[in-house]
Amino acid sequence: MNFLRTLGAGLLALTTLTGAASAQSALNEVLSGGVLKVGTTGDWNPMSVRDPATESYKGYDIDVMTELAKDLDVELEFVPTDWKTLVNGIVAGNYHMTGSASISPSRMKVAGYSDPYISVQIMPFTTNDKLAGFDGWDAINKPEVKVATTLGTSFEKMVKEWFPDADIKVVEAPARGYQEVLSGRADVFITSNIEGATLTQKFPQVTAIPVATPRAPTPIAMLLPQNDQVWINYVNSWIKLKQEKGFFDETAAKWGLK
Repeated sequence: MNFLRTLGAGLLALTTLTGAASAQSALNEVLSGGVLKVGTTGDWNPMSVRDPATESYKGYDIDVMTELAKDLDVELEFVPTDWKTLVNGIVAGNYHMTGSASISPSRMKVAGYSDPYISVQIMPFTTNDKLAGFDGWDAINKPEVKVATTLGTSFEKMVKEWFPDADIKVVEAPARGYQEVLSGRADVFITSNIEGATLTQKFPQVTAIPVATPRAPTPIAMLLPQNDQVWINYVNSWIKLKQEKGFFDETAAKWGLK
């Protein structure tokens, strides 16, 4: 039995001694059932990318969750989800945790978070043929500009707050806002600097709109059951241990995030 699994057993024993119901913890379920269930969307490159041909996943999140399952000495099961139901899946117990998600007040009302381990900034993007029409954030907030975003994402709320005068087009997953811009059905989309760097490499016609300052610097963490402090404590201890060992830095470098 490795150290991380021993830590999990110790935390469960501690809750029993203090009178808490250890059976209510996801950690107990994971250890006894031998399976860690992780909700992931598979559409956030390079964090989580699903190959529809093989139904397999790859990315930064996938490497992190694979390492966590290895240290728990359990099997790993990815549960497909989408952004509009990501939080609901945690609340309903469809999975024990999610991959990376931005920390937001609305999500914190019903779900818990791990400690953050990476952060993102938000940038606007368009296509090369339309770039001349945009010289900053204000140029986007106009009635003639179509801004595309995906339902249920944190980007949807940002778009509606930042560009109230623009023509906002909300699409539903598996469609993505950037696809609307690529197709010419919209002019602008916003996303994290992480995904944006990947998209500009994959699609040469996509380019960042020059802005004085990126917006909404946001820490990223795993979503967890809100009332399961045993599980939250375990995951946070694991994150700290892995940070000290350099695992998160190495994984970020592998996926071009550093």
